[in-house]
Amino acid sequence: MSPDRSGHPSRDLFRRGIHRPRTWPLVLGLAAALTWSGGSAPAGAGPSSSGLKAAIDTILTDSRMDGGAAGVVVADAASGQRLYERDAGVRLMPASNTKLATSAAAMELLGPGYRFRTDVLSTGRRDGPVLHGDLYLRGGGDPTTLASDYGRLAAQLRESGVRRVTGRLIADDTRFDTRRLGRSWAADDESSYYSAQISPLTVAPDSDYDSGTVAVEVSPGAAPGDRPAVRLTPPNDYVRVDVQGSTAPAGGADTLTVERAHGTNTLVVDGEIPVGGPPTKEWVTVWEPAGYAAAVFAAALAEQGVRLAGTPLLGRPAPPGATVLATHSSMPLRKLLLPFMKLSNNMHAEALTKTIGYETSGSGTWGAGLTAIDRYLREEGVETAKLRQVDGSGLSRMNAFSADQLADLLLAVRDAPWYTDWHASLPVACAPDRAVGGTLRTRMCNTPAALSARAKTGTLTGASALSGYVEDAAGRGLVFSIVLNNHLASSVKDIEDAIVVTLASSDTAGGAIAAAVEPGPRNGHRPVPADLECTWRKPGTC
Repeated sequence: MSPDRSGHPSRDLFRRGIHRPRTWPLVLGLAAALTWSGGSAPAGAGPSSSGLKAAIDTILTDSRMDGGAAGVVVADAASGQRLYERDAGVRLMPASNTKLATSAAAMELLGPGYRFRTDVLSTGRRDGPVLHGDLYLRGGGDPTTLASDYGRLAAQLRESGVRRVTGRLIADDTRFDTRRLGRSWAADDESSYYSAQISPLTVAPDSDYDSGTVAVEVSPGAAPGDRPAVRLTPPNDYVRVDVQGSTAPAGGADTLTVERAHGTNTLVVDGEIPVGGPPTKEWVTVWEPAGYAAAVFAAALAEQGVRLAGTPLLGRPAPPGATVLATHSSMPLRKLLLPFMKLSNNMHAEALTKTIGYETSGSGTWGAGLTAIDRYLREEGVETAKLRQVDGSGLSRMNAFSADQLADLLLAVRDAPWYTDWHASLPVACAPDRAVGGTLRTRMCNTPAALSARAKTGTLTGASALSGYVEDAAGRGLVFSIVLNNHLASSVKDIEDAIVVTLASSDTAGGAIAAAVEPGPRNGHRPVPADLECTWRKPGTC
């Protein structure tokens, strides 16, 4: 993810499952015991640590890290013994590695079976098919609610016999506070789907559950100069489309952009799309997701033959004692973790953070949620006085964690009763199914780390991270955290990968260290740009 991204993403081939697995550029050289000179090995690390240190230190000499910062920790998963440390206590921007803290706290504080609820309520009086009074749509924080879920709520109301509501539809989004965007999120990301507004009442356009966004598909006209055709998913009249672009001659460049004007729900379609070219698809945020949800639900009611009086109102709580007429429950948290962590969904992280605040203190705010997450981390032995977390997702550049703190958390959660589900939510290296491999699905292919390493990725401009688990060549479980900052290159992902492949290729206890030597720019290798998380790229380039 990147509030400082360069250029605007266009199509999303990654979402469609179209990718070309990248062949592994690393050369594996086996060294039974690499000679290390200088510095000191971690206390009690044993004879193999000097070889491991030499191997990882060599990887980190890559010229892309000149002038940058690297915090790296490798530990034995069973004992916690540090096998390698490099500036382990230095605070760096963790990017989406922040989600490790948020997701673990959510599993502990909310529970694996936690479900969000969206309710339809009223205090009105029934008179046959007529409901006298207002109808409330109350959001419980669910970031995965689809238009089809609102359709089922409308069907439940119709099945109860209601055909007309004399009052208005009122969107109750009061479970969370009215602060919609996180601290220090970039203003130029406002319409980007990884930076949507956070509301307890929202809509996701598809089963990637990018809540608070509408999918916009733009197709070329039949002839040059024609107006492009625009289709919205879900269909709604909450946003307005202003088509300023045109159709270009066949074979021309696709320069089409779709952006939302600040403070409005006007989606501006500009640029050109060539005759016969594929559609351009963008996921664009809406202004005030509760109104979006109310509009989608109102349309669903109309489709079910349930009439409302007037237009929806926003921001009023359902009165105490209101009767629940229809309800929708989300998937349990253990299942929600999969799209959340595999696809690095920022909005899920923030909804969970505010929900943690609501459930632990009755306050659906970032402050309350982060306080509870901090308390949980301290109980797990993470020294929170030496870190800063200001959001749940890592989108803010104010977050500051050390590799040591991330490693401490990865070690601490291994005995949690929910660990198996949480561990399964981490992306898996080179697993081709995006529901399994997620943001690692094209990385470390054709290496011993493929299908072995499970880790959370993290990307901001100038910040990259990879933290998780891998088994070495002898089956020894290892924990690793790699946080790289202040690099000017667009990507340092293969540096991270080289470290993890070295771990997977080596017998760290026996001293046989298989060093992954990464070519890097110093011998002509040109890295793939990676300013955004892999799944956030449109088109998918990783």
